[in-house]
Amino acid sequence: MSVDVASTTGRADPARADLSAASPRYGEKAITAWLFLCAAFSVLVTAGIIFALAGPTIEFFRQVSFGRFFSAEEWAPTFQPAAFGVFNIVAGTLNVTFWALLIAIPFGLGAAIYLSEYAGRRARKILKPVLEVLEGVPTVAYGFFALTFITPLLREVWPTWLPGALGEPPGIFSAASAGLVMGIMIIPTVASISQDAMNSVPGGLRQAAYGLGSTRMQVATRVVVPAALSGIVASFILGASRAIGETMIVLIAAGASPNLTLLPNESVMTMTTFIGQSSTGDIATGTITYYTVFAVGALLFCMTLVMNMISIALVRHFQESYE
Repeated sequence: MSVDVASTTGRADPARADLSAASPRYGEKAITAWLFLCAAFSVLVTAGIIFALAGPTIEFFRQVSFGRFFSAEEWAPTFQPAAFGVFNIVAGTLNVTFWALLIAIPFGLGAAIYLSEYAGRRARKILKPVLEVLEGVPTVAYGFFALTFITPLLREVWPTWLPGALGEPPGIFSAASAGLVMGIMIIPTVASISQDAMNSVPGGLRQAAYGLGSTRMQVATRVVVPAALSGIVASFILGASRAIGETMIVLIAAGASPNLTLLPNESVMTMTTFIGQSSTGDIATGTITYYTVFAVGALLFCMTLVMNMISIALVRHFQESYE
């Protein structure tokens, strides 16, 4: 039985008093200040982007009305007479993004489930770097892969028995070719974030499900995936945001025809394609075409911001807490 010296003698231990004394801990303060600067820097960068887009965008809408910009008329800001129906290139963006997500979501989620619940340590060491390599491939290489390999393949295997215009084989440029390759590009993003979310699920939930007689598939799909749903949804939204903002793949493989269509076998122009083609230095500063580039960029920024807000709301809605 131990006896507290301070309680028996009425005197405090000098060593214990030194340990309990307040210390400045300059290292922790420096780390806190550095983290605050990192957070503030990201906010300042975002504010800088908004500031850079705001002026020319306001000038654009002084010359072009909101109703004309958000309309279904033709998109031809460089022609005379000019047309500013942005829905044509928004439809092209959503067209390519849809086909990209159609590839990335099932394959990315399947890869995450396999790596988290089925793969052994050796398989995980092999497959994880392969996914990371896919994520590190330059997007221009993906674009030429879509143009030189995927497009000829689609022209050969296209189901011509489909009705109407959908049965026509795609041309040199198509939304399907760009969307399929873009989906391959964002598979690692979906898989990595989803796997991290699944790995954060407590092992006790898995053991409890196995104890009730569940199979591995039932544990993965009915226990782990619902428990990690917030992170999985965030990976989907992040993949969609990256697909919407991708430039080189659509610039090379999707074409430059601002068609108001959702058909995968037609050439389309996306918002990033227009920005990439127009921002080459050939546009005179102060012209309506110059301001159009900033207006499209501001719309793209707003779309990405809305998607991020939706992602935050969904994460909060589906978030699980384990105590």
